[in-house]
Formats: sequence, structure tokens, C-alpha cells
Amino acid sequence: MKYRVGTRRSKLAQVQTERIIGLIEEKCDIKSDKVLIETTGDKRLDISLNKIGGKGLFIKEIEIALLKNKIDAAVHSMKDVPFDVPDEFEIAAICEREDPRDVFISNKGVHFKDLKVGSKIGTSSNRRGEQIKSFERGLEIVPIRGNVQTRIKKMRENNLDGIVLAAAGVKRLNLESLITDYFSTYEMVPAIGQGALGVEVKRERTDVTASFRKIEDVNARMCVEAERSFMRTLNGDCHSTIGAYAKITGDSMKIIGLFKLNGKLLKKQVEGNKEKYVDLGIKLAKEILKG
Repeated sequence: MKYRVGTRRSKLAQVQTERIIGLIEEKCDIKSDKVLIETTGDKRLDISLNKIGGKGLFIKEIEIALLKNKIDAAVHSMKDVPFDVPDEFEIAAICEREDPRDVFISNKGVHFKDLKVGSKIGTSSNRRGEQIKSFERGLEIVPIRGNVQTRIKKMRENNLDGIVLAAAGVKRLNLESLITDYFSTYEMVPAIGQGALGVEVKRERTDVTASFRKIEDVNARMCVEAERSFMRTLNGDCHSTIGAYAKITGDSMKIIGLFKLNGKLLKKQVEGNKEKYVDLGIKLAKEILKG
């Protein structure tokens, strides 16, 4: 038996999928073939995601391939998966989570804290852009899209002072040496699910689900589902300025959330029993809505 595992064409997506393929072979002795699928989000790099439909555009064509049984499973970055997964599918496993932080890559080796007023920072993320503005450093945000390598290339070609990316992608591509600074998860609240990988399958394929369940990271599942609960309660999407990060210590979970409400950027955190992870996400959202 061999699984056909669908993924985007980017080098990062392929590296992530190869990691999952390795895990499923190690745990279940099942080999898999990688199936590359071009998504709308990858084709339309000339326009911001919130103008063409949001992050779901990175998985739409892959879900169609699942529906048509062209693939058995799909690997996604969980930060690209909307909270309203269609009923036909399920996230069979949320696997190991890489570093959830955002990082600054400088064009000329200048640390973020040393950037001068008017410095140009590349990012296409509302979440990152709004948080950078909240630092009140007089930095200019320049929209920039594409995979990690493309953004680094655009930074150099357009002579930007730097770009902000997810640490997870940079590290998985072995480009860690390019990182100039790490932001803490408090000063730059990460995207929902940032750094975590998810495996999506058709709900009716219980055999496939059972296999991939064996590579699940229970703590990663709890944390990501807490963050997604926060997003769901606030009805967050690509148009929203939203972020959250949950961390488990012992039996306790702490979750920090960021949301722009009525023009104001709000940041709050709650703590509780990790077994109540969904409720903690809802509680945090309600705290945010109090303003």
C-alpha cells in the first residue's frame, strides 16, 4: 500500500510534506508518493490574499484533489487552514510544531531595534504590519508576497531594509543563518497555528485517518485547536488582524491573543487547564471583545 500525499509546489511545502511522509513510514511502515498541486494562492502573487479570497486559496485545489480521490491525504501549514473546514474533510493529525515565532531578516545586517525612521519592511500580513506599526518606530510597511526564497529575493531587488517571516519556514529550509532577530511571541503574536503541520483527509477515509492519527502530537493539537477556537469565536479570516499562541506547561495552558477591534489593536492572555483548550480559546475571545 502507498499513500498519495498532496501538497503545494513550493520548496517549503515539499520539505514539510517529506517530513510527514517520513513520519508515516516510520510509525506505520507505509510508503507515500508526493503529489504536487498548484493553488490559486501560489499563482496570484501580484495581489494581496485578502483581495482574492484569503489563505484558503492555498488549499482549495488540494481539497478538490482529495474529493476526486486523486490523493489520499494533504499536508498543510495549519496557519493556512481556515477554521471552517468543510464537513467532507477532517484534520486527521496535527504534527510536531516548529518554532512559532516571527523573525526579522535584515538586508544589510542592521538589527530591528537599530532601524531608522522610514526604514522599509516587507510583509503582506495584516497581523505583522499592524504590530510593527504599534511599535511606533516610524517604519514603512511594503506589501510583499511569495515563498520564502522569493521574498528574500524581492527584499534584495527592491532594496528593502528587511522582511518579517515565520521562523518555522526559515528553519525548515535550513536558512536559519539569515535570521537577524527573533520576536518573542508576546511582542509579535504569531498567526493561528504558525509552525504546526496538519494532515487533511476525506472524512469517509477512516483507514487513512487511523494511520495518520499515529503521528499526531497531542500537545500541538491542543494548542492549535485552542488558537483556532479563538479565531472561530471572533470569526477571524484573512481580512482580520488576528493572531494567537497557546503554550502548555505541565497541566496548564496559557494562550495570548491579538485582535484589531474598532480600529484598536488589543492583546490579552488567559490561562487554565489544558484539557479545556477549546473553552480557553473562547474565553480569550470574549475577553478581547470586552475591549
